[in-house]
Amino acid sequence: MIIAWWSAGITSAVATKLAIDKYGKDNVLPIYFHIDSAHKDNARFKEQCEEWYKIPIETYKAEKYSDQFDVIKKDRYVNGPSGARCTLVLKKKVRQKLEKELEYTGQVFGFEYSKKEINRAIRFKEQYPSALPMFPLIHHKMTKEECLFFLEGTANIKRPVMYELGYGNNNCIGCVKGGKGYWNKIREDFPDYFNKMAKAEREVGHSCIRNTFLDELNPEEGRKQKIIMPDCGNFCDIEFENVEHKNLEELFLNPNQLELF
Repeated sequence: MIIAWWSAGITSAVATKLAIDKYGKDNVLPIYFHIDSAHKDNARFKEQCEEWYKIPIETYKAEKYSDQFDVIKKDRYVNGPSGARCTLVLKKKVRQKLEKELEYTGQVFGFEYSKKEINRAIRFKEQYPSALPMFPLIHHKMTKEECLFFLEGTANIKRPVMYELGYGNNNCIGCVKGGKGYWNKIREDFPDYFNKMAKAEREVGHSCIRNTFLDELNPEEGRKQKIIMPDCGNFCDIEFENVEHKNLEELFLNPNQLELF
């Protein structure tokens, strides 16, 4: 059995489909981690992908937490040098529990074909060899834009709403990793979530943005910046992912060699 980590994002959706086409729908298990603060349109996207795959996407959820706001309230922690607490308890620990319970011969990840993502894939294989990672998008040299064309042009599945609104990834609404531009966009698109996070910050005395509480954030800051958000997938804790690997150029030109790396 091959686990396909389905995150309701464009790349993971296409990576899962490529795995099913190659190994068969009876040999691939798509898994999704539900978080209450995800956009409600994810349910529509999930249903359409299940029809496309012709198999269900199994859904799991953290036992003690509902979303990032619940994590902040219960653990009194927002974000810091060790990363986002919500990623740890809402995704990583759930994933680790499943890895112990399931027998698998590989795990599919939606890393796209770019030097940055290939570098992440190399570092990932170095740090998590037991995960038996597979990167079908890199193998097929598919970028996020090509995945979107494949999704909408071939499968006729509309992209998730968060992408339509201009967000680079389909993360939870109100991601603690967001910068000033991101949070000012959340202020406009989802004011209730902005206010909820601003209140949560004050209650615990810590902020998402270093040295700036959201209720003090200038509405004009970050507006001219491109909104860059990390993809809050199931493996956010890859060390040295921003340090270029010595074999990056070779593997970018010959991505198939990544399987042998």
